Amino acid sequence: MKRRFATCLAIALLAGCAAAPRRQDRMAELQALAAELQRGTSATLILERWCADHHLADPPRVSAQRTRDAAKRIPPELRARLAVGADEAISYRRVRLVCGEHVLSEADNWYVPSRLTPEMNRQLETTDEPFGKVVKPLGFERHPLAAELLWRTGRIPPHDLLRHTAVLQTAMQEPISVVVETYESGLFESAR
Repeated sequence: MKRRFATCLAIALLAGCAAAPRRQDRMAELQALAAELQRGTSATLILERWCADHHLADPPRVSAQRTRDAAKRIPPELRARLAVGADEAISYRRVRLVCGEHVLSEADNWYVPSRLTPEMNRQLETTDEPFGKVVKPLGFERHPLAAELLWRTGRIPPHDLLRHTAVLQTAMQEPISVVVETYESGLFESAR
């Protein structure tokens, strides 16, 4: 009985020790993803590389699942980032970015429809195509405003891991969109 207990205890300790490097690996990957999002121009393209590297789907394509009829007022500080007047229209789009069966992030996206083409607005209103892919012809740049690592402690990652806020600007430095992205535990689902 004592030998069996000692064996079980040793297995439990080894499993705990094995979990610590796994958590550290995931934290390092998450920090690398956060850094790439800070530098990158398109969250969708970055997530497609992540999806490919982590074998989340074949093909590793990220798509947007729109939340229909979603409405959310833009915070005043984000409206200011778009440099629009109080009466100028701002559209809102909430999406889940998915790769295969895995939800990678959820995003609140406020954009200025008057700064996009009619075809872009039509696509954003009627399709599930990611925002970055639709507005790619504008040659936009992504400028990070804030990044927050939400997973700080604990071995098991929480549902929400990372939050990024960014403004998208045209090559002429005209802001077209502000996005708040929350990256989720689906990033690591293939590693479970």
